[in-house]
This record gives sequence, structure tokens and C-alpha cells, in this order.
Amino acid sequence: FTVFFLIQNHWKKSTFAVCVLSYGGHWLYGKHCDNVLRREACIEARAFGHELIGPQEHLKKAIVILNPAACNGKANRLFEKNAAPILHLAGVEVKIVKTDYEGQAKKLMELMDQTDMLIIAGGDGTLQEVITGLLRRADEETFSKIPIGFIPLGSSNSLSQSLHLVSDNKVQHITSATLSILKGETVPLDVLQIKSEKEQPVFALFGLRWGAFRDVASSISKYWYLGPLKTRAAHWFSSLKQWPQTHQASLSYLAPVPRPPDLPTEIPPRPNLLYRIYRRLNNYWNPPIEGELPKEPEPERWESKDISTLELTNLSRFLGMNDYYFISFRTKKVLNPMENIEDASQIEASAASLNLPEGAGFYDIDNEEYEAMSVEVRLLPRKLRFFCSAERREQLAQAQ
Repeated sequence: FTVFFLIQNHWKKSTFAVCVLSYGGHWLYGKHCDNVLRREACIEARAFGHELIGPQEHLKKAIVILNPAACNGKANRLFEKNAAPILHLAGVEVKIVKTDYEGQAKKLMELMDQTDMLIIAGGDGTLQEVITGLLRRADEETFSKIPIGFIPLGSSNSLSQSLHLVSDNKVQHITSATLSILKGETVPLDVLQIKSEKEQPVFALFGLRWGAFRDVASSISKYWYLGPLKTRAAHWFSSLKQWPQTHQASLSYLAPVPRPPDLPTEIPPRPNLLYRIYRRLNNYWNPPIEGELPKEPEPERWESKDISTLELTNLSRFLGMNDYYFISFRTKKVLNPMENIEDASQIEASAASLNLPEGAGFYDIDNEEYEAMSVEVRLLPRKLRFFCSAERREQLAQAQ
């Protein structure tokens, strides 16, 4: 009864104490669950470290490009606490390279030596810088064959949703992505090459976005004081400044073409001696006919189209598991943005040239802002291979 009377006489303090204890208990339980996840991941990684290797084999080498500024400066702590122990327990020889400023990852890729795997620890911006720097190299044909792992440490991790099972728990997301690198399952990804006349080519995994919705998305943070209404407010004020919000552009494109066959991942065994002798004798007695000119390739048939749209989104097919490869250009006309009434159309192409007028503003390439200018977009099929979880790979294969 004494406790009951204390609560009744001091109900404000009691309510506050209950709230504090509930929050503290929930926080401690979350920390305990995170530690359990880390412990289970380390036990699984230790099994890889106990595997025997031959006398002629060497430890796997990995270069980690880490962006400490990702996730509001928390990326370095997240990596050291959740990913680094897993890699070390698995017996991987890790070399960590930290970036100091924006754009440095592109320059670091020019100096990168040969390695067994490349690991990108950061967000969408770090990923795009590394991919662009890697494919700008003169010897990119060799270095593009290195499997790439992505550890999601940024505020925006779009690629991780396609490579790993989605989890709301940050620790589980990081540890599962790191373990998928050790397991070695890879998936081929298509890459977009976006090239202008003034700048070096930029390479992207997702695409290019230009238009009113992109401009509104970049201004939502200005209306933070409106709370849950900030998105609607950004659309409303943008509509007041300009209506209708149409963008004019010209698009030239090639039709989709069949996807080239996969190259063998392993070197085929050398034929036996008798077969090699037979082949040489056959070439000697029946030499190939000289003088035949190779067939000239058919001229490319470009189609042109003028577009007037509210939003232009350029996406690749992304995964290299289809019979055809193409870039998807989606145009969108919105009659009422507040009620989300749209009229959308789609153009599929293997290559395209996008001609924008002067003063077209800005567009996003893989969520990174660039000055809008006329560009040529080409799809590089199956250009890179990324580590992914086996479960996610099966889901993607079934979705195709």
C-alpha cells in the first residue's frame, strides 16, 4: 500500500520514472541484441579462418575504400565495430584506405594495385566514385574483373537493397553484407557510361534523374520545420514558382540488342596431343581461304524523339540475367502532384544521346548532383561483379 500511495501522491514523478526506465530497458535490450548479432557473425567468420590452404596458395588480399564521413561521420566506428573483426577472423589480409575529401576515391583508384577483392565501405556517393575511378583506368579491362563487395555505411545505400536481404537493424545489415563477401557468391551488374563533350565519363549503377521531382527532392530539407508536411510543402511552393513544370529535351536512341554471351570464368583445359596434331595437319592440308573480306557491320539506326516531360528517369536493367540489355528512359507527366495523378511512358534503348537546353539546372547520377548538360548514355552489360547473399541471388533469379 505504501508504494501505491507514493505513486498516487507523486504521479508526475512516477510517470517520468516509468518512461525513463522503459526507454533505458529498451536501449539496453537493443545493445544486447546487437552484441549477439556480432558474436554470431564472428563465429561464422572464424570458420573461414580455420580452413587450410595449400603451400602454394596465399592469403586473400582485400583493399577497403572507407569513407569516414559517411553516415554523418559514424562510418569509421561502424566499420571497426561490425565489419573489421569479421574480415580479420576470416584470415583476409586487409588494407584499409580512408578518404579525406569528396572525389578522392576516384584518384585512389588510379593508384590501386592488383588485389583479390575490392571492398567499398560507405554510401552511394563513395560507391559511384570508386566505380568511376576504376573504369576510367587505362587497364580497366583487367581491374574490372576484380569482384567487388559493398558494405552499407552511408545514409543512402541503394545498392545494398539489391545485393542483400533488407533489414531494419543496422548491425545485422552490415554483418550480413560482410559475411556475403567471405562466402564468395557474386552477381553480374550492368553499368551505365554517361559521357559529355566537356567532362570525363561518369559511370553509374542506377541511372540519371532530371526534372521537377528531382528538384523538389533536393529542396525538401529546407522545410524541415514543417515536420511531416515538408514534402507536400516543397511540392506546393515549387508549383507556385513554375506551372506547368515541363522540361523540354531531345532524345536519340538505338533499339535494344541481344545480350552478348557470358565469357568463361575458368580457362578451358588444353586439348590432348593427338587432337592438337590433327588440328595442325588439317590446317596444313586445308588452309583457310585468304582474300575474303569480313562483312561490314550494319549501320546503326538511330531514332529521334522530342520529349516534354515533368520528370525524366534513366535506368539500366541493372542485373545481367536477361536475353536483351537496354536502358529504360521513363518520362512522366503529372496533372496534379498533390494527388499523384500521372501519365508515364517508357522508351527502351541500348544507347542514347540526351540533348538538353542551356540552363537545364542539375540532374542526379546515382543520387549525386551534377550540372545538367547534353550527354551520351551507353550500357556496358555485365561489366562488374558484386558479392551478394545466396538468398538474394535466388530471389533475383526467380524475378527474372
